[in-house]
Amino acid sequence: MSEKKSVMDYETVALDEKKGALVIIDQTKLPYKMELLELTRQEDIWNAIYLLKVRGAPAIGVAAAMGIYLAAREIQADTWEEFYPQFTKAKEYLDSARPTAVNLSWALNRMDDVCRANKDKPLHELKGILYDAAMEIRNEDVWVCKSIGEYGLSLVKPGDGLLTHCNAGKLATVKYGTATAPMYLGQERGYNFRIYADETRPLLQGARLTAFELYESGLDVTLICDNMSATVMKNKWVDAVFVGCDRVAANGDTANKIGTSVVATVASRYHVPVYICAPTSTIDLNTPTGDDIKIEQRSPEEITTMWYKERMAPEGVKVFNPCFDVTDNDLIAGIVTEYGIARAPYTESLKEIFAKKEAARNAAF
Repeated sequence: MSEKKSVMDYETVALDEKKGALVIIDQTKLPYKMELLELTRQEDIWNAIYLLKVRGAPAIGVAAAMGIYLAAREIQADTWEEFYPQFTKAKEYLDSARPTAVNLSWALNRMDDVCRANKDKPLHELKGILYDAAMEIRNEDVWVCKSIGEYGLSLVKPGDGLLTHCNAGKLATVKYGTATAPMYLGQERGYNFRIYADETRPLLQGARLTAFELYESGLDVTLICDNMSATVMKNKWVDAVFVGCDRVAANGDTANKIGTSVVATVASRYHVPVYICAPTSTIDLNTPTGDDIKIEQRSPEEITTMWYKERMAPEGVKVFNPCFDVTDNDLIAGIVTEYGIARAPYTESLKEIFAKKEAARNAAF
């Protein structure tokens, strides 16, 4: 009898080249059901991103890269002039699925750059190059997360209590996660962290996903309601906060799942450092401050009815349901990237991070 597979045995996002399908774990079904979706139509890929079947900035970026490759693969054209307008239309369509997550547009723009840089190649060869580019984005994500984990691990010590919000874990990436990468690497090295996971209202990604994947992986994880963070910090059970983010502004303001700014404000009160785990792909130096980040508004039903057998709010009541909030940079102790840890003033340190990235890229050629 075969051993039952854990969610950790599957890749969050994968490409089945033979079937021409984007293969994802349907995260809306977790933790009740482990279901893999094979998506071949662009409409289904768009819906998977919009409906959070695939979610987390890095995973969205990988899914977008694979998705636009699949779109390119299906384009029937004889010349570049016929091919590229169809490619652009597919790119713009996928890009409209989630406006806040910068990795979506980042990955699509990177694929577009590859496409235009190889416009003189035969179309069958160009499609192969786009496949390679999508897989490169996927492989980079694994390296980026492990590197973030190493830098994050340098900020804590064995036995520490760590708090996280939402899900910036393995399920939000291909492997390791961003905010959870130090936790997974620490587990491999016997750090015995105590993890506190906020449930993360209204979609409960902390309860359904973070607590689920950490528990499945054998870490010491305790689930708490969002409004319990002050209690565990006041009790001195938390030594550091690690969270992910969907966009970092040039001044170090960060947009992450709604409630992150509350955690950061409480952490400031109890002198607990907050670290944002952010791949450089989520850093947007063209966005000056958090005030310039577009915040996605979600359906009222996510609050009023989604998790209940019967409606839990009066009919007709107004609902405010932003998907993200912005954590001001003065509440952040450091932004952990794959090229090091940025600290205030972020307008300078984030530029230095990109300088390191450029130097590493040049050294590779």
